[in-house]
Amino acid sequence: MSETKKSGVDIDLGNRCSRRAFDLSKMTFKNRQGKAGAVVMDVDGLFSNMLDFNGVKIGIASDGIGTKIELAERTGLYQTLGYDLLAMVADDLAAGGFEPTSISNIIDCDFLDYDIIDHLMMGLREACDFAGVTITGGEIAELGSRMNGYGGRMHFNWCSTAIGILHKNLTAPFDGRSIKKGDLIIALRSRGFRSNGFSLLRKILSEKYGEKWHEVAFDENHSFGEILLTPSLIYSPLVTKILDAKLPLKAAAHITGGGIPDNLSRVLKVTKSGALLDGLFARHDVMCEIQNLGSVEDEFAYRYWNMGNGMLLVASPESEHDILDLARELGYQAKAAGSVTDSGLVEIENNGARLCYEPGGK
Repeated sequence: MSETKKSGVDIDLGNRCSRRAFDLSKMTFKNRQGKAGAVVMDVDGLFSNMLDFNGVKIGIASDGIGTKIELAERTGLYQTLGYDLLAMVADDLAAGGFEPTSISNIIDCDFLDYDIIDHLMMGLREACDFAGVTITGGEIAELGSRMNGYGGRMHFNWCSTAIGILHKNLTAPFDGRSIKKGDLIIALRSRGFRSNGFSLLRKILSEKYGEKWHEVAFDENHSFGEILLTPSLIYSPLVTKILDAKLPLKAAAHITGGGIPDNLSRVLKVTKSGALLDGLFARHDVMCEIQNLGSVEDEFAYRYWNMGNGMLLVASPESEHDILDLARELGYQAKAAGSVTDSGLVEIENNGARLCYEPGGK
């Protein structure tokens, strides 16, 4: 069965649309040439872009949390979503070498529910306290029947834009140009599915368990609805600390839509490099369970989900112990997961088999 039929989401079409949007956006870069705010990096495939404001180099990233929102509507648990919202943009900035500084958010809803807004923003504040980010703006718009969702309470969509400053120890964002064969790839453990791939998750669980799938017990302590709301771990504080320590970090891949193959390819493609990943973190139990329930082949699963690995770092091999020690000090799980090759492919060792992917990022 094709990926589109399985999930209802065509990843390759999404990549084509993103590329077209980027191409059209790039045509506007000339509008600021020679002025404050000029675009000074326009590498196709970066997770964020850089503007130069009279020598101050800032990155900008925009994203949302997608259909994970429905899990909150089903369970009535809203306070974890702020971590997902911030993670999607802060970690895109970190993947470029930017230290996130501020976030602005937009909540589009059908009607206002004070308690839900309160819980959403309390969660975002907690996430920002964790990552050292300031909430500097926002908008709440009532759109009536234009918005819909699950249940009878407020339905909404939540998106944001974050700004970051290029780290003081960098002269330019990570663009993959310094990557070479033999470089080390370090995996950072995720807490769960983070905030992508939920269209497929919901489809699998609704087909297996029916309309109330979110109430079905996953284990003795959690329902599927609760376990799938596990908040995204935010990696930007670790990336910032690695750069503070002047460790030779060359690139970072934030594993969101498109999974490991697409997102790692984005940082490898400038040098037409490949990767062999033979030491990734194992899938979380809930990932194994849902993959089995939906008969999702490993080849597809690694493009839908992070499979237990939320970010991949590319660094010089001699920095392995320093980076792993620093990650441990900050409470992150990290491990050497593989190395850069000259194959041009992203190859993943999984249960004795090797999955091979052609380059395919945005």
